[in-house]
Amino acid sequence: MNALTHSFEPTLDTARDYRHALGRFGTGVTVVTCDTGDGPLGITANSFASVSLDPPLVLWSPAKSSSRYPFFMAADHFAIHVVAAEQAGLCKAFARDGNPFDQFDWHVGDHGVPLLDNCLSRFECTKTAEYDGGDHSIVVARVTKVTSRDGDPLLFYSGRYGGFTEPT
Repeated sequence: MNALTHSFEPTLDTARDYRHALGRFGTGVTVVTCDTGDGPLGITANSFASVSLDPPLVLWSPAKSSSRYPFFMAADHFAIHVVAAEQAGLCKAFARDGNPFDQFDWHVGDHGVPLLDNCLSRFECTKTAEYDGGDHSIVVARVTKVTSRDGDPLLFYSGRYGGFTEPT
């Protein structure tokens, strides 16, 4: 029996259905930060992935339509913060505004990169490549330092934030 109930070709006419289908893939949540030269900037992103262990490479994909896009594309150094379940407020704040730093504990790291405290993992990065990815760009970076702690992740699924539960 086929459990799929809706098949379509992804076109401009089916963009909402396509986005909904993509939302069926649960992801972790990150906040990416950089220094703009005029101060810190951050953005919430779930487009994060490990690329390579040797050398240590990761990627993320900023949306070209974002007003913060040019700043992140210009940044040679940035940090990717994996958000903990109890940090939903941090995630939501950076989704709305690029500069809510006064609401959270943070400090300045190497190259002036703003580093948020208490995340599950933080990857300090140096950009190594960028690629066109349609309405996003794909930014590949070498991880130069990692900070990590135990805890539960904040997850994003079907347009909502939530937590992790073991299957029964």
